[in-house]
Amino acid sequence: MKTFLNILYTSNGSTATITINRPEKLNALNRETLKELQSALTLAQNDGDIRAVILTGSGDKAFVAGADISEFANFDAHHGSELAQKGQDEVMNFIENFNKPVIAAINGYALGGGLELAMAAHIRIASENAKMGLPEVSLGVIPGYGGTQRLAQLVGKGHALEMICSAVPISADKALRLGLVNEVVAQENLLETAEKLAQKISGNSPVAIKYAIQAINAGFEIDKNGFQEEIRLFGACFETADFKEGTSAFLEKRKAQFQGK
Repeated sequence: MKTFLNILYTSNGSTATITINRPEKLNALNRETLKELQSALTLAQNDGDIRAVILTGSGDKAFVAGADISEFANFDAHHGSELAQKGQDEVMNFIENFNKPVIAAINGYALGGGLELAMAAHIRIASENAKMGLPEVSLGVIPGYGGTQRLAQLVGKGHALEMICSAVPISADKALRLGLVNEVVAQENLLETAEKLAQKISGNSPVAIKYAIQAINAGFEIDKNGFQEEIRLFGACFETADFKEGTSAFLEKRKAQFQGK
């Protein structure tokens, strides 16, 4: 286990678990925590044994209850834009484009920056007691870590506008109905469910998974043609050792042993 000031990093076989560890602040995101989160993610990215990452919060009350408001209460427009740019570039976009699947295990409150963090992940699993929302307008500001964009992509424009403009959190069940989360489970089963999914993912080709993430993300980027990116990456797969291993294993009726090359 590697311990940061506000982050716990553990690895179990092919899965890394990154836990935001500020329970006294309901795991609120401050600048130091965001910096440590990027470092922990980089650690997982550079570890060849890690094939999936679980992102969660400590305790059973909150995944991340939002940003640490005390840090930006006196910001002007320049500093506010700088904060949003840094958060998007160094953490949220980094997670979205991460070359290994990131599973957000949402335990309790995921509000503001916490929901934005969960939405940047590739897959979201929520506990039954989870509450999710973007309440920024109640503070006179809007989501700044990509929330206006990713929420609309996940649940549609109308539901996104309702959630953001009303500032009212929604239940885990409603989040499931809207497509904001993939699954809802009992609190005590949350990490186990995330770990089982991570294990299933780990048995597949890391290279193919990396390309799949890139292809899917391309469909949401204005300057890219998702279909053409899929064609390009599909072709690239044929040059990999994983493709040769996967097809050989299939033809030989054995389990593939992927090396991620």
